[in-house]
Amino acid sequence: MLWLDGAIFPDSRAPFDLSDRGLLLGDGVFDTALVLNGRVFRAETHLRRLIDALAILRIDADPALIRQAAAALIPHAETPAERHALRVTITRGPGLRGLAPVGVQRPTVMASLSPLPPRFFWPRLSMDVAGARRNESSPLSRIKALSYLDAILAMRAAAERGHNDVLFLNGAGHVACASVGNVFALFGDELVTPPLSDGVLPGVIRGFLLEECGRLGLAARERSLDLEAFRAADAAFMTNSLRLIAPVERIGAVAIGSKGGGIVEALQQHLRQAITAECGTEP
Repeated sequence: MLWLDGAIFPDSRAPFDLSDRGLLLGDGVFDTALVLNGRVFRAETHLRRLIDALAILRIDADPALIRQAAAALIPHAETPAERHALRVTITRGPGLRGLAPVGVQRPTVMASLSPLPPRFFWPRLSMDVAGARRNESSPLSRIKALSYLDAILAMRAAAERGHNDVLFLNGAGHVACASVGNVFALFGDELVTPPLSDGVLPGVIRGFLLEECGRLGLAARERSLDLEAFRAADAAFMTNSLRLIAPVERIGAVAIGSKGGGIVEALQQHLRQAITAECGTEP
Protein backbone atom coordinates (compact mmCIF):
# COMPACT_ATOMS: atom_id res chain seq x y z
CA MET A 1 0.00 0.00 0.00
CA LEU A 2 1.35 3.40 -1.01
CA TRP A 3 0.66 7.03 -0.09
CA LEU A 4 1.71 9.75 -2.57
CA ASP A 5 0.59 13.37 -2.83
CA GLY A 6 -2.32 12.86 -0.46
CA ALA A 7 -3.73 9.77 -2.20
CA ILE A 8 -3.59 6.11 -1.19
CA PHE A 9 -2.86 3.48 -3.82
CA PRO A 10 -3.51 -0.24 -3.16
CA ASP A 11 -0.21 -1.36 -4.66
CA SER A 12 3.11 0.15 -5.73
CA ARG A 13 1.83 1.70 -8.97
CA ALA A 14 1.14 5.44 -8.82
CA PRO A 15 1.62 8.52 -11.03
CA PHE A 16 5.20 9.71 -10.65
CA ASP A 17 7.20 12.55 -12.23
CA LEU A 18 10.11 10.92 -14.07
CA SER A 19 12.24 14.04 -13.62
CA ASP A 20 12.27 13.47 -9.84
CA ARG A 21 15.81 13.88 -8.44
CA GLY A 22 15.34 10.89 -6.17
CA LEU A 23 14.91 8.67 -9.21
CA LEU A 24 17.61 10.30 -11.36
CA LEU A 25 20.26 11.17 -8.76
CA GLY A 26 19.35 9.40 -5.51
CA ASP A 27 18.76 12.86 -4.03
CA GLY A 28 16.72 11.96 -0.98
CA VAL A 29 16.38 10.02 2.24
CA PHE A 30 14.09 7.44 3.77
CA ASP A 31 13.16 5.92 7.11
CA THR A 32 11.74 2.50 7.97
CA ALA A 33 9.81 1.75 11.16
CA LEU A 34 8.05 -1.20 12.75
CA VAL A 35 4.25 -1.05 12.96
CA LEU A 36 2.38 -3.39 15.30
CA ASN A 37 -1.28 -3.21 16.23
CA GLY A 38 -1.59 0.04 14.28
CA ARG A 39 1.18 1.73 16.27
CA VAL A 40 4.69 2.74 15.25
CA PHE A 41 7.41 1.75 17.71
CA ARG A 42 9.38 4.86 18.69
CA ALA A 43 7.53 6.99 16.18
CA GLU A 44 8.89 10.34 17.37
CA THR A 45 12.48 9.05 17.36
CA HIS A 46 12.07 7.96 13.75
CA LEU A 47 10.57 11.33 12.78
CA ARG A 48 13.34 13.32 14.49
CA ARG A 49 16.02 11.28 12.72
CA LEU A 50 14.33 11.78 9.37
CA ILE A 51 14.03 15.54 9.92
CA ASP A 52 17.71 15.70 10.91
CA ALA A 53 18.65 13.87 7.69
CA LEU A 54 16.57 16.29 5.63
CA ALA A 55 18.40 19.19 7.28
CA ILE A 56 21.78 17.70 6.32
CA LEU A 57 20.66 17.48 2.67
CA ARG A 58 18.81 20.82 2.84
CA ILE A 59 15.59 19.32 1.55
CA ASP A 60 12.68 21.55 2.54
CA ALA A 61 10.03 18.94 3.29
CA ASP A 62 7.21 19.84 5.64
CA PRO A 63 7.20 17.64 8.79
CA ALA A 64 3.40 17.95 8.90
CA LEU A 65 3.20 16.28 5.49
CA ILE A 66 5.40 13.45 6.72
CA ARG A 67 3.05 12.92 9.65
CA GLN A 68 0.08 13.04 7.29
CA ALA A 69 1.55 10.32 5.09
CA ALA A 70 2.14 7.99 8.02
CA ALA A 71 -1.22 8.74 9.63
CA ALA A 72 -3.03 7.90 6.41
CA LEU A 73 -1.50 4.43 6.20
CA ILE A 74 -1.42 3.38 9.86
CA PRO A 75 -5.18 2.61 10.12
CA HIS A 76 -4.62 -0.12 7.54
CA ALA A 77 -2.25 -1.91 9.96
CA GLU A 78 -4.50 -2.25 13.00
CA THR A 79 -4.93 -6.04 12.88
CA PRO A 80 -2.85 -7.29 15.85
CA ALA A 81 -1.92 -10.52 14.07
CA GLU A 82 -0.16 -8.58 11.33
CA ARG A 83 3.18 -6.82 11.51
CA HIS A 84 4.15 -4.13 9.03
CA ALA A 85 7.08 -2.07 7.84
CA LEU A 86 6.32 1.62 7.34
CA ARG A 87 8.73 3.28 4.94
CA VAL A 88 8.70 7.05 4.37
CA THR A 89 10.73 8.26 1.38
CA ILE A 90 11.45 11.93 0.65
CA THR A 91 13.24 13.35 -2.37
CA ARG A 92 14.16 16.89 -3.37
CA GLY A 93 11.45 16.55 -5.99
CA PRO A 94 11.15 17.02 -9.75
CA GLY A 95 12.34 19.61 -12.21
CA LEU A 96 15.55 20.99 -10.73
CA ARG A 97 18.58 20.06 -12.82
CA GLY A 98 22.29 19.81 -12.02
CA LEU A 99 24.30 18.85 -8.97
CA ALA A 100 23.90 22.29 -7.37
CA PRO A 101 20.26 23.08 -8.20
CA VAL A 102 18.88 26.58 -7.83
CA GLY A 103 15.17 27.27 -7.63
CA VAL A 104 12.08 26.41 -5.66
CA GLN A 105 12.03 22.88 -4.29
CA ARG A 106 8.91 20.72 -4.56
CA PRO A 107 9.88 17.75 -2.38
CA THR A 108 8.21 14.42 -3.06
CA VAL A 109 6.89 12.63 0.03
CA MET A 110 5.75 9.05 -0.29
CA ALA A 111 5.08 6.30 2.21
CA SER A 112 4.46 2.58 1.93
CA LEU A 113 3.10 -0.07 4.29
CA SER A 114 4.24 -3.66 3.79
CA PRO A 115 3.39 -6.78 5.84
CA LEU A 116 6.18 -8.67 7.58
CA PRO A 117 6.21 -12.42 8.32
CA PRO A 118 6.86 -13.38 11.98
CA ARG A 119 10.05 -15.19 10.97
CA PHE A 120 11.48 -11.85 9.85
CA PHE A 121 12.34 -10.93 13.46
CA TRP A 122 15.35 -12.03 15.55
CA PRO A 123 17.24 -13.88 12.72
CA ARG A 124 20.62 -15.51 13.33
CA LEU A 125 23.38 -14.18 11.11
CA SER A 126 26.40 -15.48 9.28
CA MET A 127 28.32 -12.43 8.06
CA ASP A 128 30.74 -11.98 5.20
CA VAL A 129 33.30 -9.18 5.44
CA ALA A 130 32.52 -6.71 2.65
CA GLY A 131 35.27 -5.83 0.20
CA ALA A 132 34.01 -2.24 -0.06
CA ARG A 133 34.73 0.16 2.80
CA ARG A 134 32.33 2.47 4.59
CA ASN A 135 33.29 6.12 4.02
CA GLU A 136 33.29 7.51 7.54
CA SER A 137 34.21 10.99 6.26
CA SER A 138 30.93 11.29 4.30
CA PRO A 139 27.81 12.74 5.96
CA LEU A 140 25.85 10.13 3.97
CA SER A 141 27.22 7.43 6.29
CA ARG A 142 25.07 8.89 9.07
CA ILE A 143 21.77 9.16 7.20
CA LYS A 144 19.55 6.73 5.30
CA ALA A 145 20.34 8.09 1.83
CA LEU A 146 18.51 6.51 -1.08
CA SER A 147 21.38 4.68 -2.75
CA TYR A 148 22.25 1.32 -1.17
CA LEU A 149 24.37 -0.03 -4.02
CA ASP A 150 27.40 -0.84 -1.84
CA ALA A 151 25.17 -2.97 0.39
CA ILE A 152 23.38 -4.57 -2.57
CA LEU A 153 26.65 -5.64 -4.22
CA ALA A 154 28.12 -6.82 -0.90
CA MET A 155 25.00 -8.87 -0.10
CA ARG A 156 25.12 -10.51 -3.52
CA ALA A 157 28.73 -11.54 -2.93
CA ALA A 158 27.90 -12.72 0.62
CA ALA A 159 25.04 -14.90 -0.60
CA GLU A 160 27.32 -16.52 -3.15
CA ARG A 161 29.64 -17.47 -0.26
CA GLY A 162 26.81 -18.87 1.86
CA HIS A 163 26.27 -15.90 4.22
CA ASN A 164 23.08 -13.94 4.97
CA ASP A 165 24.58 -10.56 5.91
CA VAL A 166 27.75 -8.52 5.61
CA LEU A 167 30.04 -6.61 7.93
CA PHE A 168 31.44 -3.31 6.66
CA LEU A 169 34.75 -1.90 7.84
CA ASN A 170 35.54 1.78 7.34
CA GLY A 171 38.52 3.42 5.69
CA ALA A 172 40.53 3.18 8.91
CA GLY A 173 39.89 -0.56 9.17
CA HIS A 174 37.45 -0.25 12.06
CA VAL A 175 34.17 -2.14 12.25
CA ALA A 176 31.35 0.13 11.06
CA CYS A 177 28.02 -1.61 10.43
CA ALA A 178 26.08 -4.43 8.81
CA SER A 179 24.26 -4.20 5.47
CA VAL A 180 21.21 -2.52 6.99
CA GLY A 181 21.94 -2.18 10.68
CA ASN A 182 24.22 -1.37 13.57
CA VAL A 183 26.50 -3.88 15.26
CA PHE A 184 27.29 -4.54 18.91
CA ALA A 185 29.93 -6.64 20.67
CA LEU A 186 29.70 -7.91 24.23
CA PHE A 187 32.82 -8.15 26.44
CA GLY A 188 31.83 -9.36 29.89
CA ASP A 189 29.34 -6.77 31.16
CA GLU A 190 30.48 -4.13 28.63
CA LEU A 191 28.29 -3.59 25.57
CA VAL A 192 30.29 -1.91 22.81
CA THR A 193 29.14 -0.37 19.55
CA PRO A 194 31.15 1.73 17.06
CA PRO A 195 30.80 5.52 17.44
CA LEU A 196 28.94 7.57 14.84
CA SER A 197 32.30 9.00 13.74
CA ASP A 198 33.25 5.58 12.37
CA GLY A 199 30.62 5.94 9.62
CA VAL A 200 27.67 4.74 11.64
CA LEU A 201 23.96 5.47 11.26
CA PRO A 202 22.27 6.59 14.51
CA GLY A 203 19.93 3.60 14.55
CA VAL A 204 16.73 3.70 16.57
CA ILE A 205 17.29 0.30 18.19
CA ARG A 206 20.95 1.21 18.70
CA GLY A 207 19.82 4.26 20.65
CA PHE A 208 17.30 2.22 22.63
CA LEU A 209 19.97 -0.25 23.76
CA LEU A 210 22.45 2.47 24.70
CA GLU A 211 19.73 4.05 26.86
CA GLU A 212 18.37 0.86 28.36
CA CYS A 213 21.23 -1.64 28.79
CA GLY A 214 22.10 -0.22 32.21
CA ARG A 215 18.83 -1.68 33.51
CA LEU A 216 20.33 -5.11 32.79
CA GLY A 217 23.60 -4.34 34.56
CA LEU A 218 25.53 -3.59 31.38
CA ALA A 219 27.86 -0.67 30.72
CA ALA A 220 27.34 0.95 27.31
CA ARG A 221 30.44 2.04 25.41
CA GLU A 222 30.85 3.71 22.03
CA ARG A 223 34.36 2.97 20.84
CA SER A 224 36.17 1.80 17.73
CA LEU A 225 36.77 -1.92 17.21
CA ASP A 226 39.01 -3.64 14.72
CA LEU A 227 37.88 -6.89 13.10
CA GLU A 228 40.05 -9.07 15.34
CA ALA A 229 38.57 -7.55 18.51
CA PHE A 230 35.03 -7.84 17.18
CA ARG A 231 35.54 -11.53 16.37
CA ALA A 232 36.90 -12.12 19.89
CA ALA A 233 33.76 -10.82 21.63
CA ASP A 234 31.75 -12.96 24.05
CA ALA A 235 28.81 -12.36 21.72
CA ALA A 236 27.92 -10.07 18.82
CA PHE A 237 24.68 -8.97 17.22
CA MET A 238 23.14 -6.67 14.65
CA THR A 239 20.24 -4.30 15.30
CA ASN A 240 17.71 -2.48 13.15
CA SER A 241 14.10 -1.42 13.45
CA LEU A 242 12.66 -4.48 11.69
CA ARG A 243 14.99 -7.36 12.49
CA LEU A 244 15.36 -5.96 16.03
CA ILE A 245 18.28 -7.88 17.66
CA ALA A 246 19.90 -10.49 15.40
CA PRO A 247 22.71 -12.59 16.94
CA VAL A 248 25.85 -13.03 14.85
CA GLU A 249 27.03 -16.64 14.79
CA ARG A 250 29.87 -16.39 12.28
CA ILE A 251 32.02 -13.80 10.53
CA GLY A 252 33.61 -15.35 7.48
CA ALA A 253 35.06 -18.68 8.60
CA VAL A 254 35.30 -17.60 12.27
CA ALA A 255 32.62 -18.69 14.75
CA ILE A 256 31.60 -15.94 17.20
CA GLY A 257 31.60 -16.80 20.89
CA SER A 258 28.39 -17.80 22.63
CA LYS A 259 29.60 -17.01 26.16
CA GLY A 260 27.38 -13.93 26.23
CA GLY A 261 24.38 -15.63 24.64
CA GLY A 262 22.29 -15.36 27.80
CA ILE A 263 22.84 -11.61 27.94
CA VAL A 264 21.83 -11.24 24.27
CA GLU A 265 18.62 -13.16 25.05
CA ALA A 266 17.99 -10.83 27.99
CA LEU A 267 18.42 -7.80 25.70
CA GLN A 268 16.00 -9.35 23.21
CA GLN A 269 13.45 -9.90 25.95
CA HIS A 270 13.86 -6.34 27.24
CA LEU A 271 13.26 -4.97 23.74
CA ARG A 272 10.30 -7.32 23.25
CA GLN A 273 8.72 -6.01 26.46
CA ALA A 274 9.28 -2.39 25.42
CA ILE A 275 7.64 -2.98 22.05
CA THR A 276 4.70 -4.76 23.69
CA ALA A 277 4.24 -1.92 26.18
CA GLU A 278 4.22 0.71 23.43
CA CYS A 279 2.34 -1.16 20.70
CA GLY A 280 0.07 -3.47 22.68
CA THR A 281 1.39 -6.69 21.11
CA GLU A 282 4.75 -8.38 20.76
CA PRO A 283 6.73 -8.91 17.55
